[in-house]
Amino acid sequence: MGKAEKEQLNRALTAHLNTIHETLQVLDQSPPSNSMEKVTWSQVIQIGEQVSKQATIAGMLWNGESPQAKEVAENVNSYFNVLQGFLLLSHGSTVGAGPTLSSSIHESVKHVVDCSFRLMKEDVSLYGSHNKEKKLSMPQIVGAVWEACSALKKVPPTNVTAIGRAMTQVAVSMKDVLREINELKPASSNPGDETCDNTPSKTESKPENDDMSDDDLGSDLSPEEMKVAQLAHGVVSETLVVIKELIRTITGMLKLETPNDNGKFVGSLEKLLKICQGVGAEIDEIGACLYPPQEIDEIKLALEKMSSRINEIQQEVESFPTSSEPFVEACSGLRTVLKQMEAQLNCLSATELTTKMQNVAVIN
Repeated sequence: MGKAEKEQLNRALTAHLNTIHETLQVLDQSPPSNSMEKVTWSQVIQIGEQVSKQATIAGMLWNGESPQAKEVAENVNSYFNVLQGFLLLSHGSTVGAGPTLSSSIHESVKHVVDCSFRLMKEDVSLYGSHNKEKKLSMPQIVGAVWEACSALKKVPPTNVTAIGRAMTQVAVSMKDVLREINELKPASSNPGDETCDNTPSKTESKPENDDMSDDDLGSDLSPEEMKVAQLAHGVVSETLVVIKELIRTITGMLKLETPNDNGKFVGSLEKLLKICQGVGAEIDEIGACLYPPQEIDEIKLALEKMSSRINEIQQEVESFPTSSEPFVEACSGLRTVLKQMEAQLNCLSATELTTKMQNVAVIN
């Protein structure tokens, strides 16, 4: 196991790594729809299984006696040939893919490449090494390649599926806001009641509450603030219904995704996703503003933006050949609760202004 052989293996490895890096740069550029034939994702999964098999072979080299330099070199060459084919097929699968699907593909492909690089570097570094612990780490590194290749099966095969999943993530975030709203509680209307009947006061019982988190502090709401929180709960709930109906609507449009419309349909779906993510951001803003002291002006601004975004969503959906009555009804229901909350907030703002003017009059 001479030094010259080890240097030759390292040079070969470096050349392969550079080639893969160059191929990845090509992957970053989406191919025009009419420039090459689209590769199905099932084909990518199949060649991913070949990558997984090559990883197994690489790991088996080190199960017994240390392999010869020629065996290691042949294994490295075989592995990178399969990996190169994997990348080219992956690139072909991005034909007609929108930003959301492309992002999912690139992320999964990069994971396979990263794990493969680690495996091949370890493979070459083990040659000539007498470190037994490094050999013991090979099964774990090979396993990482297996997992990365297996994860290819979870990549959405179409634009519709990819965008539907992204919208589902928006809905999941909204559910988190809904849960936080449910955890808000009203402040005690009569703090003195807590000390009646020999019940320990807050000060006396403090040691029992030492494990309270910072999130528990300052979250008690006045009756007026609870009213706002309840209205916000309704808004978030109705928004969730809209998102769910939107997902149901677009997932029923798989047949409309064709390469013949120059990406027009996919472009509409991407636009819908972007608007939905904007709605999700407004929901997050409303949830954050519910903690005392509540930021009423910020909530009103978020509601105004939501109303505009919902109109955009419905207008975009109505441009599709098929319509969905449940989706339209969901949008109508959301508009109703938005108007109710806006009216209540305006009423609170007017009451607050009147109180301030009265206080000024008393001072004067």
